[in-house]
Amino acid sequence: MEYRKLGRTGLDVSALCLGTMTWGEQNSEREGHAQIERAKACGVNFIDTAEMYPVPPRAETYSKTEQIIGSYFRQRGDRADWILASKIAGPGNGISHIRDGQLKFNRQHIVAALDASLKRLQTDWIDLYQLHWPERPTNFFGQLDYKHQDVEFTPLEETLEVLDEQVKAGKIRHIGLSNETPWGTMKFLQLAESRSWPRAVSIQNPYNLLNRSFEVGLAEVAIREQCGLLAYSPLAFGMLSGKYEGGARPAGARISLFSRFARYTNPQAEAACSRYVALAREHGLDPAQMALAFVTAQPFVTSNIIGATSLEQLDSNLASAELKLSEEVLAGIEAIHKGQPNPAP
Repeated sequence: MEYRKLGRTGLDVSALCLGTMTWGEQNSEREGHAQIERAKACGVNFIDTAEMYPVPPRAETYSKTEQIIGSYFRQRGDRADWILASKIAGPGNGISHIRDGQLKFNRQHIVAALDASLKRLQTDWIDLYQLHWPERPTNFFGQLDYKHQDVEFTPLEETLEVLDEQVKAGKIRHIGLSNETPWGTMKFLQLAESRSWPRAVSIQNPYNLLNRSFEVGLAEVAIREQCGLLAYSPLAFGMLSGKYEGGARPAGARISLFSRFARYTNPQAEAACSRYVALAREHGLDPAQMALAFVTAQPFVTSNIIGATSLEQLDSNLASAELKLSEEVLAGIEAIHKGQPNPAP
């Protein structure tokens, strides 16, 4: 397993990060624990979660993912072996069951969310605490075009000041952004440097063969500012594994279970996906491993967040860390991308 610096910190994180958003919905506590053990055996030292997990977010399952991770730490006693990341939920996104649905990145909400996460995770500190998506209305979650709305939101200065207090209190070590834009990322970095507040060390945004929009405005920021990408949805909800080819909907798979996950199933995305799957098979590669290896190899990526609902899937995803794509395969990927760029942002 390769390890990379997390921003400008002294922390080395594995190039693959264990994602957990299915735990408590599609995966049981026992299965979650087994995934942690398997990932650790393969050299993974980085685990990512969020207060709103599992997904889809429901009041009935709210916070179960963090509880599963917390019970693992209590039973195994190896908390110090892990770089642990979590997130505070932003407003909207159909969430009304967290803090009455009036979510803000102000002192009241940050302190309440953080303290609750620490209790569920059964730990005294979180290594990387992230803002799950912007409080302000902007273009994220599949929206490429920016349509300005004159809406009040918590000043970024207030958010950073509160996070600074939590760092000084020892509750969190570093902060990160998620689903953020170039303006938001640079503004957070500028304010942090000018006020000596915590500097974002990472940005967790979607990135995969069907959605390479991160390359347009954020890749340069990630490299020059050492605020690397934690890539989520690297398999586009499993579309790039090939299991949904020809309209197939395997029992128990995420897209089969939840109509909410339609982001990567438009006709253009399905057509491009078929071409990527065919390219992988033409070169004797597993389609999912090819897609993951492409993401992990990008110079602006700090860690690639892999998720799985079975140990077999997890083993395959972990094995992608050893795959180096040939120039011929990379050329094939670029040819498909140029023909159908970002069909599912």
